Amino acid sequence: MSDLVQTTPVSSAVQRPRPKLVKMVSFGLGEKPTVAISVATGLAVAALWWLVAELDLVPNLFLPRPGEVLTQVGMLYYDGYAGASLSEHIFASLFRIVLAASIAIAAGIPLGLLMGLNRWAKGILDTPIEFYWPLPPLSYLPLMIIWLGIGETSKITLLVLAMFAPVCLSAQAGVRSLPIERVNAARSLGARPLELFIDIVLPSALPEILTGVRIAVGIGWGTLVAAELIASTRGIGFMIMSAAQFLATDVVFVGIGIIAICAFAFSAAIRFIEAVLVPWKGKL
Repeated sequence: MSDLVQTTPVSSAVQRPRPKLVKMVSFGLGEKPTVAISVATGLAVAALWWLVAELDLVPNLFLPRPGEVLTQVGMLYYDGYAGASLSEHIFASLFRIVLAASIAIAAGIPLGLLMGLNRWAKGILDTPIEFYWPLPPLSYLPLMIIWLGIGETSKITLLVLAMFAPVCLSAQAGVRSLPIERVNAARSLGARPLELFIDIVLPSALPEILTGVRIAVGIGWGTLVAAELIASTRGIGFMIMSAAQFLATDVVFVGIGIIAICAFAFSAAIRFIEAVLVPWKGKL
């Protein structure tokens, strides 16, 4: 805790009044939920897709009709794809994502909190994380294959590396954004280091941490196709890439739709956890 106190300047005893938040009243921004707008937008996109396909503005090879995609969903459900059922493909991808996300969260949050609290930890860990974080996963995919082979280990490691950095850096940013006044007030009331961490530091960093987790899961789903390029016979990413080789565009659309639905469900679950754990977020 000492590093946190030393690295953040102590403000004056008299608090400066915070500027009032500007309430966005035009068009009801920030006041009403946007679910209806989002649903209407989705329906409009689907209608535009149907219209373009029906008018043959784009060749069917590149843009199949919505009905053809729905028919392909049923065929994949009953017949499977490439020797595996649709549920087996989905389960394989979910297993990889959940396992990799669990490892990234379990390692990223403690290290991020440590980097935010201790300048030595930040100095040691910040450079390697910032070095590889901007790299696209496809750039170090060959290394994963060379070092770890073509089994599940290389796939999981690739996903963990893709998701670890945003979780770790978000946890660090959450600690660094903690107002020093809260720390000083708790210390003046006799709070011990452990109590200070549990009651002040962790709750203050939690909104940033959950935001980082949500971003990391989105990156993980985006990396899934690359991860399943490594000698896979199961997975939604494998199904998409295999179908693309045979110009089965409707199967590609089905795979993209499944990934989108799964990613949306994961994001919604994290938002629900945010609403339960940090109900004050965005209201202060």
